[in-house]
Amino acid sequence: MVPSPLASVQDDPVALAEIEWCGELMIAASAADEERLSFARIDEVLEVARIGAPAAG
Repeated sequence: MVPSPLASVQDDPVALAEIEWCGELMIAASAADEERLSFARIDEVLEVARIGAPAAG
């Protein structure tokens, strides 16, 4: 499917979510003390849980 030349990113909720996630990851990476974000920190920033991961608590 070819996007319409009149379509914008505001018309695409998936693209907006991906842009927001990238921004959140960049903010987290710039504030991190370590060289790279761990998978756990990335999951925390993106507010996701890994399948099969034990529940926190």
